Amino acid sequence: MDKRKAYETLTKLSAELLRGCEKTAPDGTVLFTPDGVGNYDALWVRDFAYMTEYVGDLMGEKAIGDCIRFILRGQRADGWFPDRVEASGETVYAAGAKGSPVGLANLDNTPFFVFAVSAYFEMIGKKRAQPLFRVWCAALDRGMACIPLSEEGLVYNDAAAPHSPYGFTDTVCKTGRLFMESVLFWRAAKQMARLYDTLLQKEEAAAAYERKARCVEENIHKLWDAQAEAFFAADRDCRQHDVWGMLYAWAIGFPMEESLRSGMTAWLLCNRERYMYRGQICQLLDGAAWEKLLIDIPAGEYQNGAYWATASGWALELFDRCDPPYAAHMLNELLTDFEENGICECINENYRKLPQFVVSAVNVRGALRRILLAEGGLTC
Repeated sequence: MDKRKAYETLTKLSAELLRGCEKTAPDGTVLFTPDGVGNYDALWVRDFAYMTEYVGDLMGEKAIGDCIRFILRGQRADGWFPDRVEASGETVYAAGAKGSPVGLANLDNTPFFVFAVSAYFEMIGKKRAQPLFRVWCAALDRGMACIPLSEEGLVYNDAAAPHSPYGFTDTVCKTGRLFMESVLFWRAAKQMARLYDTLLQKEEAAAAYERKARCVEENIHKLWDAQAEAFFAADRDCRQHDVWGMLYAWAIGFPMEESLRSGMTAWLLCNRERYMYRGQICQLLDGAAWEKLLIDIPAGEYQNGAYWATASGWALELFDRCDPPYAAHMLNELLTDFEENGICECINENYRKLPQFVVSAVNVRGALRRILLAEGGLTC
C-alpha cells in the first residue's frame, strides 16, 4: 500500500474512531474519550492533545475549543491541570482510579494541554487566537510553573514522593531527572515562547520560556549513555534506554549535539527489530519490563512490555527519512494488524488490550500527513 492510500485508510479509520469515542457532557460539551468502548470514560488531556494535533481537521474547531474550555475549568488552585475530566466536570489529576492515585499529579498534564491549545490556535488563526491567549495565558503559566525541575532545568521526579510521569508510562516509577518528560516540557516551553511573541508581543515572557527550553537543550546530555549511544529514561529509578522518548525527540526535531543525534539515530535504526512487533512499538528493547513500577503489572502486558501504535507514527517518520523500504514494510504490517485484529491500545504475542483505541490510529495518520505535506503529496 502506498503512502497516499495508507493515509486515506487511516483518515477513514480515525474519523470512525472519533465518532465512536464521543461523549456529551451535561453542559452540552462533546468530549473525546480515549476509546470507543467506554473503558476510559472521560476527557483525557494527553489523548485529546494527540487527537487535536494529529486529526484536528477531523474534529472541528468548535469541538476542540469547547474541550479546551472544559479542561481549563478543572485547573487546580496550585496550578496543576487535570490528567482527565469526567463528563460531570469532576477532575482527576493523577493516574489511577479516583481516590487511589498512582503517584502524584502527572508530570505531562500541562505540556499536553499547551500542545492542544497551540494546535487549536494554528487552526483558528492569529486574529481569533489573540484574545483567547490573553485570557488563558495566566492559567498556562501557572500550569508550567508547578512542574518540578532539577537545578539544571530538566524535569525531576523525587523518589521519595514520585509523580506519575508521562501518561503512557503513568504506572512506571521513573525518578530523578527524566528524559521524555523533559522533552515534553521543552516543547511546551518553546510553544509558550512562540505564543507570547506572536500573539501578545510580550518579549520578556517569551524570553523567559526560551531560557527554560535552552536549559533542557544544554543539559539533556546528562541522561546520555555514551557507551550505548542512547538516552536513559531516568537517571535514578528506571535507568533504562527510552525507546519512545528517543523516537519522539527525533520526530519533533529536539535539538542536541550532532554526535548525540547521530548516535541516537543509529541506535534506533540498528535496534528496530528489538522494539517493534506488527508495526507497533515497545517502550524498552526486547519487550523488557521496567525496573520499578507504581502499581503491579505483569511483564509483557500494558506499559510493562507490550507494544503500542501510539509511538508508531514517530518511528514511521524516522524510517521514512532513513530507510524508506523499511518504512513501507512497517506501515503495511501495522495496517494489516489493524485490519485483521482491530485497533488496540497495546498488543503482544497472545495478548491484546482494549479495542477501538483512538490514538493508535490518529498518531500514525498525523505522521503520514506530515510526511506527505513535506513531499508535496498533500496541498493542505
